[in-house]
Amino acid sequence: MSTVTVTGGAGFIGSHLVHALLAKGDHVCVIDDFSTGRLSNLQDVLEHIELVEGSILDEKSLARAVSNSEVIYHQAAQVSVPYSLENPQHTMQTNGEGTRRVLEAAARTDCRRVIYAGSSSCYGNVSNPIQTETDEIAPISPYGIAKYQGEEHCHAIAASGRLETVVLRYFNVFGPGQDPSSPYSAVIPKFIALILDGQQPRIFGDGTQSRDFTFVQNIVEANLLAAEAQHVSGQSINVANGRSISLLKLTELLSRYLQCDVRPEFSAAREGDILHSCANISKATDLLGYVPSVGIEVGLEATVKAFRDDVV
Repeated sequence: MSTVTVTGGAGFIGSHLVHALLAKGDHVCVIDDFSTGRLSNLQDVLEHIELVEGSILDEKSLARAVSNSEVIYHQAAQVSVPYSLENPQHTMQTNGEGTRRVLEAAARTDCRRVIYAGSSSCYGNVSNPIQTETDEIAPISPYGIAKYQGEEHCHAIAASGRLETVVLRYFNVFGPGQDPSSPYSAVIPKFIALILDGQQPRIFGDGTQSRDFTFVQNIVEANLLAAEAQHVSGQSINVANGRSISLLKLTELLSRYLQCDVRPEFSAAREGDILHSCANISKATDLLGYVPSVGIEVGLEATVKAFRDDVV
């Protein structure tokens, strides 16, 4: 049994990770300021975790949360590209400076390793149809810039020998429990919620843009593998499904699983949106032993069922 910390543990990915860590017998501390995370995501495990309500930017709260941890899973972040365009300073402070503070706090303890939730947005609109970790870094939004700044902080502290770090570059994560209510919500929960409400989803662009949608269980498994893998400190690793689909194909699949006719409306493409995203995950397989266990179709079906169960 290990003592671990999950920053942003009340958020979508963080809460799934908390449940998995508890299932393997770890003692889990969560730090979350509930700016976007929800207590309801942890309601069933509150008596089994240590909860620090506070920001990673607050020195005392952060020090308390990481004081005894062997591994820190750093999930806390501002996660919206559109929000980052409207609020670049807050995004940079949370994702860039916040990550630096987590790493420095960890380095002052006996923490062995920090697993950092990076983002595929660091690649920007690369010319390669499939993104590998050696591709040029060219983010096109404050969100992408800030997440990559966090990566650089991880690489620097790992190179100094003060702390082990592993960066996992997530590709378009989805699954049960993802909040559809915000104007900045991700595409899959927003589409499902609109369709269940009798409305049609809106696509920004012509719908041919593609994404490597990755079920949250795959992301959780990659984090657990990254905590134990040998000779990976200082690495950045793609974590994805390894297969992309267009937004038009996504609406087709949602039509099937929701058993209704989905006819999306179209608007002009948004600033900061990437056209195509698909990961080469061979490095994750080689270094972590990662193989995605849930594909897009099975993941979508499970997500639709979870949304329907919540509505009923």
